[in-house]
Amino acid sequence: MAGQPRSPHILFGRRSWVEARRIADILRKETIGGALLLGGAVIALVWANSPWSDTYESLRDYEVGPAALHLDLTVATWASDGLLAIFFFVAGLELKREFVAGDLRSPRRAAVPIAAALGGVAVPAILFTVINLRDGGALDGWAIPTATDIAFALAVLAVVGRCLPTALRTFLLTLAVVDDLIAIVIIAAFYTTSLSVAPLLGALVPLAAFTWLVQRRVRSWWLLLPLAAATWTLVHESGVHATVAGVLLGFAVPVIRSQQAGGPDAGPGLAEHFEHRFRPLSAGVAVPIFAFMSAGVAITGQGGGLTASWGDPVAIGIVAGLVIGKPVGIVGATWLVSRFTRARLDPELRWMDVLGLALLGGIGFTVSLLIGDLAFGPGSERDDHVKIAVLTGSLISAGLAAVVLRMRNRAHRIILLAEQADTDQDGIPDVYEQDGVIDPAAGAGLDGAQARRSNQEK
Repeated sequence: MAGQPRSPHILFGRRSWVEARRIADILRKETIGGALLLGGAVIALVWANSPWSDTYESLRDYEVGPAALHLDLTVATWASDGLLAIFFFVAGLELKREFVAGDLRSPRRAAVPIAAALGGVAVPAILFTVINLRDGGALDGWAIPTATDIAFALAVLAVVGRCLPTALRTFLLTLAVVDDLIAIVIIAAFYTTSLSVAPLLGALVPLAAFTWLVQRRVRSWWLLLPLAAATWTLVHESGVHATVAGVLLGFAVPVIRSQQAGGPDAGPGLAEHFEHRFRPLSAGVAVPIFAFMSAGVAITGQGGGLTASWGDPVAIGIVAGLVIGKPVGIVGATWLVSRFTRARLDPELRWMDVLGLALLGGIGFTVSLLIGDLAFGPGSERDDHVKIAVLTGSLISAGLAAVVLRMRNRAHRIILLAEQADTDQDGIPDVYEQDGVIDPAAGAGLDGAQARRSNQEK
């Protein structure tokens, strides 16, 4: 009502029931993908440190593809440029959906994960730069510790934080998606060594055709897939990293159903349809294969290994950025939002919960390895140091996060059991309902009393 002060926004407040179910479905797929990613990395490490390590390197360096299109690439390059384009396509779909039709369409809600993601990028980059100021060549790797691996992080969260509120899981997912967007901007802006304008302009033609078709809700793969492949090929030829094509194609897909099909209330749009189709491919195939092709590094031996890595300031900067910079940046930015706005932490949560998630943000596996390849060149000695540092920093972050979240999980288990006791036969917890109907205000960042007042005023 007019004249009444605005109610404070609640940080990590309960999301809507529809959004909670959608996020739960995403988390299940990403958690399985995280386990596969970890398996691929372990196999690569074991193989690279076995007597058969030469066969692993031969597999990575084997070239395949049409030379006429300049696509006679190594298997490792196909994994980083081709398969990760699928990963970033799904990230583009998810990011667009969150800001067009998800709970983050509200600027007040979007401010928190965006600020946290920016803090989680800025502080690790600054920390890495300070540590490596004396070596100009090392500064090329400033962006390595800025990324968060969502699949790996969610796999850890699934094991140690099963009773944590859905809002915290949503925050981690959204933060990682925004983090991916920042990473792809960094890759395009800072790791494009040469730019060919003609292929880049040429990529606009199949991209425009793809956009025109999906905007008319065309789902025919035999039309869309060749256009997507042409866009990827031309972007790759331009010198811009080919994963940028995946994000652009994801942004082109409409989120809300057309009015002829019933509008926003008629069910999932084309973006959600594609997300359901491609997320298992991304989490279950693309990312694990990339991990397998990228994580194989000799931890012993002449010229490399753990001892040589820890003598390199680049490795020290990466570990410090992931283990210290990431949590400091994420928690600090979130605290600043709550300090200088009307936002306040949900009464069910503690800042220790936020710290646990921020520590998970230090798991920077997939995109960190990709940026390391771009910064120092695949197969170089310093690139091996990067891999060891990323693996070490990610494992330390995962271990610290597991300790913190395990403690908080016990406290949230009591709350979860109480909510499950208040669940009707319809399977929807009562906190999401009012008089037996799903409450649209639930998940709007309001507590129960404020939600009821909001409904009465409407």
